Order: sequence, then structure tokens, then C-alpha cells
Amino acid sequence: MPVATPEQYAEMLDAAQKGGYAFPAINITSLSTINGALKAFAESGSDGIIQVSTGGGQFASGLSVSDAAFGAIVLAEATHKLAEKYDILVALHTDHCHPEKVDGFLKPLLQASRERIAEGKGPLFQSHMFDGSVVDLDENLKISVDLLKECAELNIILEVEAGCVGGEEDGHDTSDLPAEKLYTTTEDMLQVYETLAPLGRFMFAATFGNVHGAYKPGSVKLKPTILRDGQAAVIEKHGASAEMDLVFHGGSGSELADIRETLDYGVIKMNIDTDTQYAFTRPIVKHVCENMEGILKIDGEVGNKKMYDPRSYIKKAEQGVCDRLKLACDDLLSTGKTIFKK
Repeated sequence: MPVATPEQYAEMLDAAQKGGYAFPAINITSLSTINGALKAFAESGSDGIIQVSTGGGQFASGLSVSDAAFGAIVLAEATHKLAEKYDILVALHTDHCHPEKVDGFLKPLLQASRERIAEGKGPLFQSHMFDGSVVDLDENLKISVDLLKECAELNIILEVEAGCVGGEEDGHDTSDLPAEKLYTTTEDMLQVYETLAPLGRFMFAATFGNVHGAYKPGSVKLKPTILRDGQAAVIEKHGASAEMDLVFHGGSGSELADIRETLDYGVIKMNIDTDTQYAFTRPIVKHVCENMEGILKIDGEVGNKKMYDPRSYIKKAEQGVCDRLKLACDDLLSTGKTIFKK
């Protein structure tokens, strides 16, 4: 069963931490993006993380339903089934969930996992993200404590964030924040560890100037040393076993040197969305531009069904996602390191 069990997921994260590599975490919205991701991980011999955002879930549920949690459940169940055909492990994760969306998004998903566990199955998702960066840290951690307790009961890992990721994603725009809000402090990292570590396993999206979106080279000013200094402070005070599982948000478009440097400081997961969106869309645009006369019924002609059949260009888009995600596996040094055992 290549969707990881909770025990296998913990083993994945431990192996990445020990081995100095990280998993690409790709946001999916459809069967095609799921299949592109699974194909990429399998061809790379890499385990990976497939995640759903609130916007992705809402999209997947359809225009008439428009229910983020329902769509996320549909995508997760499809991934469980499709992943059975592959010989790598994937974990299912949900991306940014802000406080106002906890009751309508995270809570129904935790309930879905609770019901699966009662049926003798594993949880639907292996980890969830709560993004409390929009409130002060004390309030953020208060909510995180309650969620981590509930996740721990279900053998699910919680990802939290302190400091804000810049840019815009799923309608949440932090473009106007002052620069200092984009950097997590060492004191923040200590407070997060000391508050959450006694309760269960968690991942921590500490921010170091990272942003969502697409930018020209040199526009994003990352400071990976923030992760180094925060980890060092936690380890110095609490011992080597306190090294945190860190998450790199806004990985699209980042310089390879910055990506590789974060691996030295405990990053075991890097989110990639903008680049894979582009990788999905570009082949479609190319197909349309090269086959315009066949796609459109111009001047009373009938067009060419083979050209406007959605399968003709969606297959190319799926391969585009696959190709870009394989590059991410190489960048994060996860290629060839699956822990899956047949």
C-alpha cells in the first residue's frame, strides 16, 4: 500500500533528516495532477508528499458543490487507490489552513480519518498544516496545541507556521507585510518547540524570506541561516534529539544553492506549486497554438476531434508536471532514496 502508514511516514521523515534530503510536496487539484506526481516519484525512485490546499479541494469538488473539505476527501481517496499501482511511498498532506477555516476544512478531514481508523484502515491524511501566522504567536500556539492533541490521537502529524510566507496563495495575500514579518526569530523557534514537542510529532514551517508565486532570479532574498541559528538554539538547549523537521514553503523559483543549504539545517519537506502549475499549463498552450485550426471550428469547418479531445492535451500537461517534479526530486536529493519495500 504505497500511501504510507503513519509508521512509514515517520520512517520517511527520519530517513530524510538523517540522510540530508527532503521530499517535494506538490499541490494537486485533479486526477491528472495526482497521476503526474505519482509517475514522477516512481520514475525518480523517490518517496514524496502529495498535498491539497483549501482552494484545490474547493476546485476538485466541482462548481456546483464548491466544498473544500469534500473535494480534499475525494482527491485523497483517489490517491489512495491510484498509489496502489506504484512502488514508492507517498504521504497525503493538507496545505495552509488559516484559523477561520479550521472548523470547515481541518475538522471534517480529521473526522474522515477517525472514521477510517474505526473501520480498521489508516488515517485519510498523514499530516495537516495549520497556518496560524495571521495571528500572534501565543494565539497561534494555543490553537496549534489543541489541533496537535487531536492529530496525535489519530497518529497524524501537524505542520505549523510561525512568521509569514510572502506573496499570494489561494486568495491569502501577504504582499504588503513589512519585511521583518517574513523571518522567524530564534526565540519563536524555541517557543514553538517547547510548546509542541511534549504533545506529539510536528513539522515546522519557519520562514526565512520565502514567498509564494513566481519571481525573476534574484528577486527573492532568502536567509537560510535563520533556520541554522534556530535549530542550533533548540539543540543547544534540548539536545540533539530535539532537531525539528522543517518545511520550506514557496520553493518554486528558488535558487538551487539556497535549496541545498536548507537541507543542512533540517528541511525535510519543500512545497512546490507555482512551478508545477506552469509545467501543467505550458504544454496545453503549446498544443492549442500548434493546432488552432483543428481545435476551433473556423469558417464552418468541423475541426479535428483528435486535437480538441481533452485527453490529447491533458496527457501532455500530466507529463509536464511529471518532468518538473522529477527535477525537484533531484534538487532535494531524494532521487533513488525510497524506503518502500515490496
